[in-house]
Amino acid sequence: MQYSILIQYDAVDKIYVASVPELNGCMAHGSTREEAMHEILEAIELQLEVMHEKGMLAPAPALYAV
Repeated sequence: MQYSILIQYDAVDKIYVASVPELNGCMAHGSTREEAMHEILEAIELQLEVMHEKGMLAPAPALYAV
């Protein structure tokens, strides 16, 4: 599954923050965009693993048109 990943720069903390709208609370950060992307991909994997272990269904990825 491919989820939407949003990466925004936080000028106050000087970090990039990544989040996944379809996975409530799934967020990560890094000092570079690349690091934030690496961290969010790991966070997605871990969140889906925990959901599976708890017998929860993973939400379907949203279809966004840009």
